[in-house]
Amino acid sequence: MTTAALQTHTDRKNAQVGGLAIFGALAMLGLGYAAVPLYDLFCSVTGFGGTTQVASEADANRAAAAGTNREISIRFDASTARDVPWTFRPSQSTDTIRIGHRDIATYVARNNSSQPITGTATFNVEPAQAGIYFNKIQCFCFTEQTLQPGQEVNMPVLYYVDPAILEDDVIGDIEQITLSYTFHRAKEPVSSALDRSQ
Repeated sequence: MTTAALQTHTDRKNAQVGGLAIFGALAMLGLGYAAVPLYDLFCSVTGFGGTTQVASEADANRAAAAGTNREISIRFDASTARDVPWTFRPSQSTDTIRIGHRDIATYVARNNSSQPITGTATFNVEPAQAGIYFNKIQCFCFTEQTLQPGQEVNMPVLYYVDPAILEDDVIGDIEQITLSYTFHRAKEPVSSALDRSQ
């Protein structure tokens, strides 16, 4: 092999290695951006970390048809992040429901500040293994909530516990599930220079 041919062969190999390195870097960057949505999807599908499920009316009707007379206690918990000057609490601390049958719980939130505050609620259940069986049909946590200064609102959660929980070898005989919410301040929209100048 001549020196020129060897140099061409080396250049080609270097270009391939460089191309693979760039492809690898772009793939890692893409995975970095996709990690949060993929993790959220994984949690919502598996109930990992106490992530609850979102159900439709049709799902709720199927669960009610398969429902039992077995009852379970639901404990309600509420908190706010430090930067959310709200009073936030459940209307009642516990409720006893029939598994498979829908029920409604309400939380009360009051904005104690002198300015409008928009919050978003994160949630989970304990024990974490119950997340896959705890289904919400409607919830204030599905959207951001804006409270005006001094405003107090009742926020409902329509939910049920899937009868399939009774067949779970690990938590099938559970007596209580805790539903927890924490309000965080939603990210404020960035105002443009034009908005600030007016």
